[in-house]
Amino acid sequence: MHYEPTPLLKPHAVLSGLEAVVFDFDGTLAELILDFAEMRRLVARTAAPFLSAEPAPGSTPVLEWLATLAAEAETLAVGSGAALTESALAAIETMEVESAARGILFPFTRPLLDDLRKRGLACGIITRNCSKAVRTVFPDVDEHLEVVLTRDDVPRPKPHPAHLLDAIRRMGVDSRATLMVGDHPMDMETARAAGTRSGGVASGRSTLDALSASGADIVAPDCAALFKPLLAPR
Repeated sequence: MHYEPTPLLKPHAVLSGLEAVVFDFDGTLAELILDFAEMRRLVARTAAPFLSAEPAPGSTPVLEWLATLAAEAETLAVGSGAALTESALAAIETMEVESAARGILFPFTRPLLDDLRKRGLACGIITRNCSKAVRTVFPDVDEHLEVVLTRDDVPRPKPHPAHLLDAIRRMGVDSRATLMVGDHPMDMETARAAGTRSGGVASGRSTLDALSASGADIVAPDCAALFKPLLAPR
């Protein structure tokens, strides 16, 4: 192998009998420095002309908040909800792509994906990021995975289970033999809703304790550490 993973904190039998692994992207396989507070402010500014006043950003995830704002705009003027959504998503995409241009894949990402596939595991990505952002930081992504589903590719992104279940269907594997790996409690929520196993990595914005508390079946500092028992020389 071409990388040295850090020690796994909680080895677990959840790694046995796997058919597939589905990864989150930002914070899990790559580092994209996104300011979500600024993204909410951007959405608020974009929404202001469609509403009676500029909305105050809260803690609701951006995409779900945007859906709420669009529904409110639609009650004020027919068609304004769709116009607001299109305008805000374009602004969000610009911000994501600019961040991706400064982002990096973690050093272990490509060799890890290749090693997993050599062991016969199907690999995929599901992400709330846009496709342009993913492919900016990982232009050869399709060479290393069976399926990549961004928010552009699905009607309902995670934590809705349809996002993960669509990836599982395309890979032709059993959800019970699939591991969803991510850096946020939302990924653990998605895994539970889709009936898969869940792995949490602290390479993004969440701590090991937070990921454990959110119901992760296994946690580790990063993906290389998480898969070390599975990929250790036999």
